[in-house]
Amino acid sequence: MPPPDPAAPPAERPDPATTVLLTVECQHGVVGPDSALPELAAAARASGALMNIARLVAGAHDAGVQVVHAVAERRPDGRGAGRNARLFRAAERLPVQQLAGTRAVRVADPIPVGDGDLVVRRLHGLSPLAGTGLDPLLRNLGCRTLVVTGVSANVAVPNTVFDAVNLGYTAVVPADAIAGVPADYTAAVVRHTLALVATVTTAEAVLRGWRSGSGGGPRRG
Repeated sequence: MPPPDPAAPPAERPDPATTVLLTVECQHGVVGPDSALPELAAAARASGALMNIARLVAGAHDAGVQVVHAVAERRPDGRGAGRNARLFRAAERLPVQQLAGTRAVRVADPIPVGDGDLVVRRLHGLSPLAGTGLDPLLRNLGCRTLVVTGVSANVAVPNTVFDAVNLGYTAVVPADAIAGVPADYTAAVVRHTLALVATVTTAEAVLRGWRSGSGGGPRRG
C-alpha cells in the first residue's frame, strides 16, 4: 500500500473545542538567531516552517483553539537531565545551553504567545508527552486532536506524534510547519512515517478549517 499523500487535506475537520495546537521546542536557543543548532534554525526559517507555526498560533488564538508550547530546558547543574543517548551528551557541549530561566528557553519570534497559552517545560527525554504531565493537562482541556508543529523532524516531532497516537489522541501534522535536517529528510519522514499514523496536512488547510467556524467557541483559559 502506498503511503498517504502528504498534500491531501484532513479527512475530517477537527473541532476547535477539542483541539490543541502544540509547538515543540520553538524556543530561541533552538530556532532563534543565536541557536545552539544553527543548521536546524536555518532550516526552520528557510523552509517557512517557523512562519507557518506563527500563523497557526495566531489563527488558533482567533479560533479559540488552545495553544501549548513545549519547551526543553536543563538546570545549570544538569540535575534531572538524561545522559543515556549520544544526543544528550552532545547537547552538554554546545555553546548555547537551554538553561531554565534564560532567553534560550523563551518561545522564539515571530511566534505570538497569548495570555491563555500554556507552557510545558521538561528536563529530560525526547518528547514533551513522555513523563511531563502534558497528557493529563491535555485531557483536562478536553483535547481529542493534537496538532503537532515545531522541531525537529529528526527526533522530537516523531516522538511526539507516536506518543500522542499511543495515548489515544488523533495527531494532525501540518507538514509545512515542522522542520528538520537535512530538508529532504523531513519530507521523507513525513511521507514514509508520519503519514502512516497521523493526518498530514498543511498550515493553510488547518487555518481554513478553523476559519470556517466548525465547532468554534470562546477561548479556553
